[in-house]
Amino acid sequence: MTGNMEVTTVRNLRRRSIVVLILGLCTAGLLGSAGPSASAGGSPPAVTAAGVWSASLEGVHGVAPDATVRQIARVSVAGAGIRVRLGNPFGSSPVVIREAWLGRPVAPGSARLVPGSNQRLTFRGARAVTIPAGQEVVSDAVSISVQAQQDVAVSIYAPGSPVDDHTFPPFAYDPPASYIGTGGNTASAVSDAAFPGYPVIPGSTSSTATGYHPGQTWWMDLVTADRPAARGTLVTLGDSITDGYNAYGPPGQRWTDVLADRLDALPAEARLAVANAGISGNTVSIQPNPYDPTNQCCGPPAPQRLDRDVLSVPGLRTVLLLEGTNDIGGGDNAPPASATQVIDAMRGIAARVHARGARIVASTILPMCNAAGSAKENTRLAVNEWIRSAKVFDEVLDFDAVLRDPADPTVMIADLRNDCYHPNAAGDQLIGRYIPLSSILG
Repeated sequence: MTGNMEVTTVRNLRRRSIVVLILGLCTAGLLGSAGPSASAGGSPPAVTAAGVWSASLEGVHGVAPDATVRQIARVSVAGAGIRVRLGNPFGSSPVVIREAWLGRPVAPGSARLVPGSNQRLTFRGARAVTIPAGQEVVSDAVSISVQAQQDVAVSIYAPGSPVDDHTFPPFAYDPPASYIGTGGNTASAVSDAAFPGYPVIPGSTSSTATGYHPGQTWWMDLVTADRPAARGTLVTLGDSITDGYNAYGPPGQRWTDVLADRLDALPAEARLAVANAGISGNTVSIQPNPYDPTNQCCGPPAPQRLDRDVLSVPGLRTVLLLEGTNDIGGGDNAPPASATQVIDAMRGIAARVHARGARIVASTILPMCNAAGSAKENTRLAVNEWIRSAKVFDEVLDFDAVLRDPADPTVMIADLRNDCYHPNAAGDQLIGRYIPLSSILG
């Protein structure tokens, strides 16, 4: 892109963002109630528990050292009776959890815990648990209460176990993260002495080195509350755009976190918790991953992980689907997908969500810097037209209309993008604020 586009003034950014937001809201009104109600597939059960945080596992990278990993997860709503799900979906050998504890950090992102908050996790009453290859376990409830947008710290000692992980380049403010300790079992420690904040090793690549790893978590893919301050859960199913990939700049949040903040302003009986099931590099259709021939970087395709990452989440009420960029873009290991391939995958996902008794909302695919008239751009436009018109989804959100540059609709507005595929933090904030809450709540 040209240099003058990159240095658009703040005044112009604000003016253009407001115009785009207004247009987007108008578009949302036109696209609302686009498809069948979830009631066609049966009413969801009454909510007693809800998923309040998630980070979908993507692959296995190495073996855990003889050290404790303290993981930071910011819950989306207040709740009590906290449980943690630990998984070994990709390992070829068992994960042996020798000890695990859950507490509250003294500040966002901190490894130091509030005195008296750290409590032992048990699994059907046992202090240790073995997770066979391909399996998962859920802890017993911990008698702890957390507030909305407050961190919990889960400390796990599992030396020699395969590391099923989630990794991505972190966004700025309080991302999912881990501190890998200096050695041995320090899970019960309230102090951060065994969990150094340096060196900082961003989660763009998996690492077992001692230090702070923003963007990297191990084994833990779901936190639930037995008594949530919400009537259910929204699961956002997506790729790196949902994951928060490189959402640099103020305010430093993913669009899903901006949305969670807005939902938190509602009364508890109206709001939904938010569980983020985005994985960088993920595809919406079943195919080889475009970026990794080992299929360890980016999780299984969305249809293959739908049961674990979405349909199994307690309190599921709504799914928000934003995928297709990686399918259409292709890569060294997979050619660009056709519109039919992407559409068929989305249709199948919608049918399974409705069969579960939940609603599904879909967004159009963002601009990708593919030239007007090119095969990839024509595919993106065809998929978006289908999303808008097919009436497969309960609601449609037009993220494409919100972020595309009016002067060149094949790209995002320069001030709102990090690169050709990804919004920056300002772009994330805009789409997080654009989403009509009625589309999520039903």
